[in-house]
Amino acid sequence: MALSSMTGFARSHGAVGNYVWSWEIKSVNAKGLDFRLRMPPGWDAVEVPARKYASEALVRGTVYATLTAERKGVAPVVNVNEPVLSAVLATLKSLQGRLDAAPPTLDGILALKGVIEVGETQESDDDRRAAEAAFSKGFEQAMTQLVAVRRGEGEALGRILGDRLSEIASLAARADAAPGRKAEAVKARLAAQIAALVETGSRFDPDRLHQEALMLAARADIREELDRLGAHVAQARKLLSDGGAVGRRLDFLAQELNRESNTLTAKSNDVELTNIGLELKTVVEQFREQVQNLE
Repeated sequence: MALSSMTGFARSHGAVGNYVWSWEIKSVNAKGLDFRLRMPPGWDAVEVPARKYASEALVRGTVYATLTAERKGVAPVVNVNEPVLSAVLATLKSLQGRLDAAPPTLDGILALKGVIEVGETQESDDDRRAAEAAFSKGFEQAMTQLVAVRRGEGEALGRILGDRLSEIASLAARADAAPGRKAEAVKARLAAQIAALVETGSRFDPDRLHQEALMLAARADIREELDRLGAHVAQARKLLSDGGAVGRRLDFLAQELNRESNTLTAKSNDVELTNIGLELKTVVEQFREQVQNLE
């Protein structure tokens, strides 16, 4: 399966009957799938299939989908609200002779709120179902575009993450080959430190110091960290190769890579190893940041 990013944008539009419609869908990073739908009122029949299709097409991301629909070319329908008109006329009749005012005019009566209602021609059931079907199909078209955009970005992310993993493997190999971690170099540094301590006074036991130095050297060995880094890099490469929704697992591996690079740097007793460890931490952080964009 292909890798997918969690960010993308897609749009579809069209016309059906008297409706002109458009969908806009955008997605951003999220821990899970959060689908947020905005539609004009009265189109609930479109919401259920849209949510179902989105949940089948996507695994992670906050998705914002917006439908706009406008009915055009429909002649307005003017209706007289008979109950309101009757009430107005009855009130006017009851006031005749009680007020010194000009008699009401027809346009004045019709201008009263609620007497005249202007609406649109009622659409048929067939027209309504045709519009609902067109809106649902348009959503699927936009969602298909969004998936394609996310996969295109996912492919680019896969190449970037592969480069970061190669850098991590290269830095681990440099740390493994660093002269400062060779047994001879460690032995020479410890011997110099022991000699310096012995020369400070007669109360130091050379044998005891030698034993303590050997224990410190064992604790400072980074072989375990290097092996784990290699295993994590191999597993991450396999996940990238397999594809699919691997963002969560790669995020976990990024945390493990960070843990090993921190430990390697903390154990370092050599300037070159320390510099390699710091560079390793930087590359691991870059890897982790890019992983946050993967589905």
